[in-house]
Amino acid sequence: MSTPSSLTPRQRQTRATAGAFVGTAIEWYDFFIFGTAAALVFGKVFYPEASTATGLLASFATFWVGFLARPLGGVLFGHLGDRFGRKNVLVATLFLMGTATTLIGLLPSYSTIGVAAPIALVVLRAAQGLAVGGEWAGATLMATENASEGKRGMAGAWVQQGSPAGSIMATLAFLMVGTLDDEAFLSWGWRLPFLFSAVLVIVGLVIRAKVEESADFMKSRTDQEVVKVPVVEVFRTASGYVWLGVLASVLGIAIAFFNNTFLLSWTTSPAEAGGMGMDRQLILNILLFVAVLQFIWQPIAAKIAERVGGVRVMVAGLLLSMASIIPLFLAIMSASAVAIAVALGISVLGGTAYYAMLASFLSHAFPVNVRFTGVALANGLCASLIGGSTPLIAQSILGAAGPWGVAVFYAVIAVATIIGVVGLNRKMTRRDQDLPAMHH
Repeated sequence: MSTPSSLTPRQRQTRATAGAFVGTAIEWYDFFIFGTAAALVFGKVFYPEASTATGLLASFATFWVGFLARPLGGVLFGHLGDRFGRKNVLVATLFLMGTATTLIGLLPSYSTIGVAAPIALVVLRAAQGLAVGGEWAGATLMATENASEGKRGMAGAWVQQGSPAGSIMATLAFLMVGTLDDEAFLSWGWRLPFLFSAVLVIVGLVIRAKVEESADFMKSRTDQEVVKVPVVEVFRTASGYVWLGVLASVLGIAIAFFNNTFLLSWTTSPAEAGGMGMDRQLILNILLFVAVLQFIWQPIAAKIAERVGGVRVMVAGLLLSMASIIPLFLAIMSASAVAIAVALGISVLGGTAYYAMLASFLSHAFPVNVRFTGVALANGLCASLIGGSTPLIAQSILGAAGPWGVAVFYAVIAVATIIGVVGLNRKMTRRDQDLPAMHH
């Protein structure tokens, strides 16, 4: 437990935000390389007995396992984070994530150890899910609780920068190994991005170790507000906030895996498997462009939100995201790389303007003594119910109802998110008016 330090509030804020960003970027890198490998590799390496389409569905189901484990990670690490502090939990989640990812890179294939290979893959994927379940919420709190009142939105946006940063690193890693011929790529090439995770985690742990405990948590501990079982307390006092938080998070979690996993496999799969048969490297380059665009745009959106208000920026972004659905699907079906890049770029500008503000928005919803658990549950339940199943559902709809069926699914995701954001904002506004003394 760190003692009060000689750092200025500004230095604490910078260090906390940097620690949150770097760790989150590494964890998202680990999560995204799994998604990319699920689209390109796992069906062939771990489910070779199945047909291409079935192998892909099995591989997406394995991908989902990581999300099913996220609420468990949220409860476990949320409990530890609300009782014992944010910092140690963040070191633990990073270590767990790095170990699981590195071991995936060392897994023998189905042809070597048979059915034990996909089983081991599922177990390691679940460990990744547990880690992310605690990571995102903890990093959000570490950054926002150490920031001054007016800067919490920007601090939260920097946590969200971990997602495009991780995506950029993951896509670059697969672009590099993707230059190998198919045989080398499938036997050992795909493993390199996973093994590289070990190096990243060591860097992340060094940076995280220097971050100080959040000021809000220290105050809550001094005031003896720490609760024994945060998960029970959250559902007793704030269950409405949890469920609206789940709805408000839908597009933020679904869009990344819609693009980086489902869209990647749809555009690059051969026509006989229902795909567009486009070049793998070309699509990875488009996804890289989109991640860079998101990385540049998110802090700008957060800056605009400081002027006009976070919720306005979120709703405007979601509406733009909805408006771009039809052009996006027309672009994909045209199989034109330029059209896909432009349509996806517009869609991402909308989705990520909302995503930039999501972290600070959710952390404002819960009181400090159950905040870690509340944020982790809203995010984790959303991820397991909707985010992780997105590629699987989209792939199933594509097979049954074609591209426009998938477009309707995308629209439903956007509408649900708008309902969640507006509903949660109304609930928080009412609470803050009723309890001006409690408002923090």
